Amino acid sequence: MTSSNPLAGKVALVTGGSRSIGAAIAKRLAAAGAAVALTYSASPAKAEAVVAEIEAKGGRALAIAADAGNPAAVRAAVARTVEVFGGIDILVNNAGIALGGPIEEIAFADYERMIAVNVTGAFVATQEAVRQMKPGGRVIHIGSSMARYAAFPTASLYTLTKGALSGFNRSLARDLGPKGITVNIVNPGPTDTDMNPDGGPVSKIVGPGMAVGRYGKPAEIASAVAYLASPEAGFITGAELMADGGFTA
Repeated sequence: MTSSNPLAGKVALVTGGSRSIGAAIAKRLAAAGAAVALTYSASPAKAEAVVAEIEAKGGRALAIAADAGNPAAVRAAVARTVEVFGGIDILVNNAGIALGGPIEEIAFADYERMIAVNVTGAFVATQEAVRQMKPGGRVIHIGSSMARYAAFPTASLYTLTKGALSGFNRSLARDLGPKGITVNIVNPGPTDTDMNPDGGPVSKIVGPGMAVGRYGKPAEIASAVAYLASPEAGFITGAELMADGGFTA
């Protein structure tokens, strides 16, 4: 291991790793030396493109079809990662969807789907992954600055799910600390993604609240994740890292 590849010899699983922040995380962890498995649901071509980019740079990567809202598929993805790469050291719970609207209009099916993907998916992936982790393991959740600062209406369902991850993160740190496994959450602020593009309708609302005067880039969120995954972050657990351009300041 060197300073240029601090994750050499490590294995990472990134859920929802085919697009936007997830793809940036997969590529960043691979650049740091990790073998990376990434799950996808609806974007097989994009997932394979991420794998191809990693492999073209000398890395090892694997795309796994797995709907984060399907517990059996999530368990199978962890098992496949271990089968191919020999273990798992880093789990990034990134997979998530955003459905919403005024609370009185939200369909219960949308509520169930959001809970299944954003909460149950993270729980199942974590439960399965930590069974395979050795001391030095890392669990990193991707939350949202919305859990701390709800900047606009119609996002109550999304915020509910991300708030659940924050609570899970704090308590899980107590469970896994004695095992030498750290647990942290990165809360991105407004970031240029497929769900919330820079210049889109949401940016017109939240843009004026950005202390740095711009949207974040997926690679900037990935850098925060890479730090928490690194040996340098061994004393950080149960923490919430706000990567939000000062949006919640």
